[in-house]
Amino acid sequence: MSSLQNLRKELKSLANPEKAKILQGFFKTGKGQYGEGDVFFGIVVPEQRKLAKKYWNSIGPQDLQILLNSEVHEERLIALLILVKKYENSEIARQLVFDFYLENTRNINNWDLVDLSAPNIVGKFLLDKKRDVLYDLVKSSNLWDKRISIISTFSFIREKDFEDTLKISEILLKDEHDLIHKAVGWMLREVGKRDVNILEDFLSKHYRHMPRTMLRYAIEKFDEKKRKKYLAK
Repeated sequence: MSSLQNLRKELKSLANPEKAKILQGFFKTGKGQYGEGDVFFGIVVPEQRKLAKKYWNSIGPQDLQILLNSEVHEERLIALLILVKKYENSEIARQLVFDFYLENTRNINNWDLVDLSAPNIVGKFLLDKKRDVLYDLVKSSNLWDKRISIISTFSFIREKDFEDTLKISEILLKDEHDLIHKAVGWMLREVGKRDVNILEDFLSKHYRHMPRTMLRYAIEKFDEKKRKKYLAK
């Protein structure tokens, strides 16, 4: 039996139909919703991380592509977790992993898939490189491309490099999707944790016309008095 077959067998053995029903609702899989058609086994992320650690070295690009093409959410997520492991464990493979990831953004199509992979592959790869690809992604009409663009900057934020986060946040100020509002607000909040003055400078320019959810996320760590000031617009 191949590594892919073994991995899929283990995934199915961990399936939890009751939890799957909850996740189908949580990730908005109904008709017309952002996760329409996504199928869940109901497996928690820590269990998937264990499998990724077990199989990362034996699952190759062809098998990863099969997993990423799957309608099953957990199969796509474990493929991404394996990609992260490959990126972390092989400096030689990083360019290949980065390229493979960008070739598959159509399959990185829910918020957890983006959030658990983009900073650890796209963001880390671009730490010491030109970041034009993020500006191509943010101009996409695809929700997930835009989320990849802003969430990837988390790796820069951790290094106290805020410029691209702020620029991409400005581009996304008028975006209409709630998941983009949350992502931008989250990244701005992370900037503020490291340098509140930079966050407040950004807010002073934009808070009056920021989407409400974005603003709430960005100011979440402020004291109540300051939060009320920003929300009283």
